[in-house]
Amino acid sequence: MAKQAKAKQVEVAPQEEVVTKVTAPVKPAKSQWEIKDRVYYLKGNKSPLTLTIPGKHTRKHALLFFDQKTGKQREIRYATNQDSPLVDEQKGEVTMGHIRFHDGSLTVKKEQQNLQKLLSLYHPLKGKLYEEFSAKEEAVDQLEILDLQIDAMNAARNIDIDQAEAILRVEIGSKVNSMSSKELKRDLLLFARTNPQLFISLAEDDNVILRNLAIRAQEMGIINLSGDQRTFTWGSNGRKLMNVPFDENPYSAFAAFLKTDEGVEIYKSIDKKL
Repeated sequence: MAKQAKAKQVEVAPQEEVVTKVTAPVKPAKSQWEIKDRVYYLKGNKSPLTLTIPGKHTRKHALLFFDQKTGKQREIRYATNQDSPLVDEQKGEVTMGHIRFHDGSLTVKKEQQNLQKLLSLYHPLKGKLYEEFSAKEEAVDQLEILDLQIDAMNAARNIDIDQAEAILRVEIGSKVNSMSSKELKRDLLLFARTNPQLFISLAEDDNVILRNLAIRAQEMGIINLSGDQRTFTWGSNGRKLMNVPFDENPYSAFAAFLKTDEGVEIYKSIDKKL
């Protein structure tokens, strides 16, 4: 028998596995504009009975919005019967409305989207005359104030009596002379809580203590300040210590003088007598 021919083996290149990737659907970006009631308030704690701001473009009051996408100025106006505050998007006859703050604030319901967008997005007086109330921003501001109050009160607890007297003298004057140490500490803590920023600035000011020293020395007759508040002298012999520069607070000037080479020795002498 004839030998059967061997079948030829054909090498086949390995096939790559094809993986079909399924792309997840792209979620549409959420609009940053939220439909809600909005409150606007006048800046600077102003609360007139009524205040009307411009609601349409005039020569006196330019109500224009610069559109960065088109590079053009777009006129705005408050038309109560239109959906958009942009004039070029308004159609047909328009009914103009007034934008009026009562007692320093203006509440705009969510149904008045045209007025809300005009006030929140386009009006040139936003940030200058009025602001939009934001609970988040209000919370941030309150948190910063609370942190500042805590820092100030912690600092007040660690301040010695002499410095407490010096700081409070700036706030309440010579009344500190008749206060006990407990009264001084109490009022210092109250001052730190009610006006933390001013308290911290005074606590960090070296001249406050020196001014207080000068005032105490003058009250006790250790030094004298002339009637025209231009010259400091020793109370014991009338010898001149310094002339007060023109248009300066005499005690601030004396405090600065005590930090000079000549003033250091005078400070030591006054401190011993006090």
